[in-house]
Amino acid sequence: MKTRIYVTLKNGVLDPQGKAIHHALEGLGFTGVDDVRQGKFIELEHGEGVTDADLDAMCRKLLANTVIENYRIERG
Repeated sequence: MKTRIYVTLKNGVLDPQGKAIHHALEGLGFTGVDDVRQGKFIELEHGEGVTDADLDAMCRKLLANTVIENYRIERG
């Protein structure tokens, strides 16, 4: 089985990498982009015995910093 985990910064948390990307896009002549927020994409391949609770614990304990990041789990 595959599970996709998306980790993004919470609203209100400064995103210097997103700002750098936004600035670089403008420097390359791309217009119309108002804001950029960067995140992480993690894909796990695992057996069927891995539960939703296991995946949630993985995110809380290692994959996301829950103080400043949100995460979304998509089982596929």
